[in-house]
Amino acid sequence: MTMVVNPGRRDRLWRGFVIATPYLWLLFFFLIPFAIVLKISFADPLVAQPPFSDFFDWSGGATDRVLATFDNYRFLLEDKLYLVSYLKSIKIALIATLLCLLLGFPMAYAIALTPYPWRNLLLLLVILPFWTSFLLRVYAWMVMLGKQGLINHLLMSLGLIDEPLQMLYTDGAVYLGIVYTYVPFMILPLYATLEKLDLDLHEAAADLGARPRQVFRDITLPLALPGIIAGCLLVFIPALGEYVIPALLGGLDSLMIGRTLYDEFFVNRDWPLASAVAVVLLLILVLPIMLFQRLQQEPDT
Repeated sequence: MTMVVNPGRRDRLWRGFVIATPYLWLLFFFLIPFAIVLKISFADPLVAQPPFSDFFDWSGGATDRVLATFDNYRFLLEDKLYLVSYLKSIKIALIATLLCLLLGFPMAYAIALTPYPWRNLLLLLVILPFWTSFLLRVYAWMVMLGKQGLINHLLMSLGLIDEPLQMLYTDGAVYLGIVYTYVPFMILPLYATLEKLDLDLHEAAADLGARPRQVFRDITLPLALPGIIAGCLLVFIPALGEYVIPALLGGLDSLMIGRTLYDEFFVNRDWPLASAVAVVLLLILVLPIMLFQRLQQEPDT
């Protein structure tokens, strides 16, 4: 006997499956790992395997256990190292995001105004660096920024400097590495927004006497705002927790929170404290995401 499925029920089942898929993805790959890290952040470090205590061990008394669970977060407030790391990471991520915006907006706008045969080629050039390993690209900058690197040799051969400059292991090298790595994440959402601009609006504004600066301020910039916000989030969020670029291009003063997190996990073997650092970092990252969602909902209200 063959079972006949009602088409309406089948559509409802398929619709429910499509809707549930992203929630299941978030559940298994975000909420459950976050719950595990959050649980470890309330534990105590141990020289054992695993290197943290059982959260449900109440042998020392319920009151003592509740007070002890917040020791890791209290230590983050007492030790200035973590506050400095957070502030330094936020500063570098914000400045790098602004540099990516200043560099990416003209490039995205130029690509959006380019005819189609050349537009696809320019987009390919933007995406082309992704075909190379991220680590290899950072190592390439290490070679070029070194005292015996290509940039110093070029400047000395042109007579602009007499001795090699210290460009590697500086904050400038970190900014350069982050901007170079993440500027495509700024260009692509900006291009997707600017491509939809109606150029007739520019012509109408010019006919009404608006100058190019006024056209950009009153028409182009407001219509490109969703792409600007999306691009800034795509750059700021990974740049805030960046580890590889500060570790390879930055010096001892370029202490970002990603490097501090790595040291706590793998050098100090203090998993509970490292988990607390990660939880606070995640909370900092959630704020711009919530702000972005609120800005997206404002036009609809």
